[in-house]
Amino acid sequence: MAVIVALGAFLMTLAGGWTAQRVTDRRHLVLGLAGGLMLGVVGLDLLPESLRAAGREVFGVPLALLLFVAGFLIAHVVERVLAVRQAAHGAENGGRVPEVGLTAAAAMVGHSFADGVALGVAFQVGGGMGAAVSLAVITHDFADGFNTYTLTRLYGNARRKAVMMLLADAVAPVLGAASTLLFTLPEEPLGAYLGFFGGALLYLAAAEILPEAHHKHPALSTLMCTVGGVAGIWLVVGLAD
Repeated sequence: MAVIVALGAFLMTLAGGWTAQRVTDRRHLVLGLAGGLMLGVVGLDLLPESLRAAGREVFGVPLALLLFVAGFLIAHVVERVLAVRQAAHGAENGGRVPEVGLTAAAAMVGHSFADGVALGVAFQVGGGMGAAVSLAVITHDFADGFNTYTLTRLYGNARRKAVMMLLADAVAPVLGAASTLLFTLPEEPLGAYLGFFGGALLYLAAAEILPEAHHKHPALSTLMCTVGGVAGIWLVVGLAD
């Protein structure tokens, strides 16, 4: 059952990527929505789940929050290192480093795989839990596909690479769900990963996506897309609960 539901997530991921491709003439709105979706996923989905799953503390601080901060810092360090290397070779791409976009997209693929694993584990717990997680995974995989394509293209990568990353992101939850037929993943490591990934995703949303969205088009419509993205994820999380 988990694998069948994951096939729905596969289709929703592709739908999200297709939507991101079709609105290139409203790029600022796309980026505003993507930033809102990413912020909503981090603050309303990933971080609460990681705090619940990886609840133990390390020197007075929850492990999930430590890894959240570590993910944010590492994303910043990686971007700066790649930017310095790119500048040293005299390459110019509007300040964007293609490798950063590919790294971010790869992290989205890893997150989608974890979604599939969570889906499989939920069905191992019971049908009710499986149904709730299914709703959350299938709906927010639309946002994952949207963000994967947008992130890859934002950093100057070719459309072909963006499509390849989108396909990988779509297949990932199916593979993750199938993997739970072979083993059971402990809850704490999954929560720790979600915290780390949430920090990296927040950095990309706050430091890259949203500033880019408002740089040339500081319009109210862009801001409303961002707020709408957060509200949409809130609705998904609320319905899943």
